[in-house]
Order: sequence, then C-alpha cells, then structure tokens
Amino acid sequence: MLTVQNRPVSANRKDTGTLLITLDFELYWGVRDQLTKKAYAKNILGVQSVVPALLELFKQYKIHATWAIVGFLFFKNKQELIAELPEKFPGYTNQNLSPYPYIDTLDSIESEDPFHFAPSLIKRISTYPDQEIGTHTFSHYYCLEKGQTIDEFEEDLKKAITIAKRFGWKPKSIVFPRNQVNPEYLPVLRKLGITSYRGNESSWLYKPTNQDDRRFLKRGLRLIDSYLNLSGHNTYAVHELNKEVPLNLPSSRFLRPYAKRFRIFESMRLRRICSDLTYAAKKGEIYHLWWHPHNFGANLDENVSFLKKIFDHFLNLKMEYGMKSMNMGELSRKIRFQQE
Repeated sequence: MLTVQNRPVSANRKDTGTLLITLDFELYWGVRDQLTKKAYAKNILGVQSVVPALLELFKQYKIHATWAIVGFLFFKNKQELIAELPEKFPGYTNQNLSPYPYIDTLDSIESEDPFHFAPSLIKRISTYPDQEIGTHTFSHYYCLEKGQTIDEFEEDLKKAITIAKRFGWKPKSIVFPRNQVNPEYLPVLRKLGITSYRGNESSWLYKPTNQDDRRFLKRGLRLIDSYLNLSGHNTYAVHELNKEVPLNLPSSRFLRPYAKRFRIFESMRLRRICSDLTYAAKKGEIYHLWWHPHNFGANLDENVSFLKKIFDHFLNLKMEYGMKSMNMGELSRKIRFQQE
C-alpha cells in the first residue's frame, strides 16, 4: 500500500492518473475589454508561431488536448463575421464588455486579420492527432455579467456550434470565458449537445466572479499559489464527479506564462506543477492544466522549454504509474461509457 499525503493508495488500483489539457483560443477578443492592441500586440501576433509550436510538441509527447475556440475566429474577415451575427446580442450593463460595437472599427480590407481571425490555424489544429475542437462561445460571452440573459447566451452558443459545424466539427466541450460558470445556464449546454465543461477549482480562491467582484487579495493569492501550495493539488477522481451531463471537469491549474521579473522562481513554479502531476499519478486522479495560446506569444522559447519539462515529467509518470493524456471529449465519453 502506497501513501500519498496521508491518503492510502492501492498498488493494484484500477484507475490510472490522467493529464487533461485545455487551451482557451481567443486572440484579441479575449482581452479586448482589458488591454489595448498596442499593449498586447506581441502576445497576440505571437500566436501565429505559438500554435504550430504547441502542436508539434503535443505530437512529439503524444499529448491530447481540447482547443476551446471563440466562434469569431472561424471567419476570414469582418465581412464574413457581420454576415453571421446572431439575432440577439448580450445586453451587458457595462457595454464595454460587448464586442459587437467594436466590430465596426475593424479594417474591412484585411483578410484573416491575425488579431481577430484564425481559420487557417484552426484547420491546422484539426489535422493533428488527438486534438479536440471545443467552443469558447461565439463572442467570448460572459455568463455572470450583469444585464445579459440565458436566452442571449443560448443564441450565442447556437451560433458558435453552427459555425463550427460548417467547418466540419461539432463541439462537445465548452470552456466558459473568464471561467464564468453559471449553473443556471447548464441546461442550455445539455439542450445543444455539449457534454462537458471546464469548471473551477474547489478552493475559494478560484470561485467564479464577474468584473465587478474582482478582489486584489484573491488575485495576489492566486499568483502565490502558482509557486507555493496554498490551495492543494486540485486533482480529483472520476468517482467524485457528478455524472450528470454536461459533466463538470474542473480545472486544476492555470499554466502561468514565463515572466522575466519572476524568473528566479521558475524552479518553484515547475516543482509546484510536477508535484501536482505526481500526486494525480499516484492517486489515479485527473489533473487539468489550462492556458491561452496568447500567454506564450511573448517569450515563446522560455514557455515551450518549461512545458517540455512538464511533459518529460509526465512521461516518467506514464512509465511508472501508467498515467495517460486525454482531452475533454475523450474523458467525457469514457465516464459516460462507464455509466452504461
């Protein structure tokens, strides 16, 4: 009998640990209400190199991943997007949150504007093995913000699914923008055929909030939690999950990008994640790692090097404990199959 942090682990345990990875693919739509294009241009433009680099790395290490994609990215330009706008827009009290007035400011000449559109990158993702095309809603929709309604959310999600289907994919997994999981909206997912979503960690540090409820202390503690274990490993066993569709597959850790000002703490950040992975492997639990491609847009070499170290550790755990890599769709199907 093995023991991990005072919790017994059977050497003959049936379940094996699982590394679950999701990427929130949103380009400038995901930060438009917070950062100017000039301020974040390097990160957004860098995505053109980030996506191919990640895909090759995933292929090398046989990593399965879910790419949750904002529906706007499927279009080549402003004209195509305008032709497919939903009938209802989100009625945010804070209108700065809505991307629809902003669309008018886009250049009408550029095709596949790298700040706002990415059909060629999406097609590239779909050609790689074990990569799932999920949804991040159509317009980067915020489900906890004041003023918007469940009907507006449903219209948005319908449009996201329609556009993805036109490209040959039917999304089964969703990541809520800004992790704003609204329990009242889950029946809409079930109605539209979404079988899983990424929930939040159980710790109070990661409780979903809207823009008005941000707390400086909480954000600071989350930063510290990336280096020191404040909230626990945030892994979970399949039998602990509520099996009702859509399945909640909670996050375990946001992969914070390399930052020069914190570079002396990089070994701590790596140790934090590898410790989580080891714990999941020994316990036969799920470890859900996520980030945005644009997080790697600056300092790509440093970020890829860091990710390689994580994957090297994963390979060691795969050999020793049988740990495996799955995407959200695969894990959801496995769990639902076990119920039948």
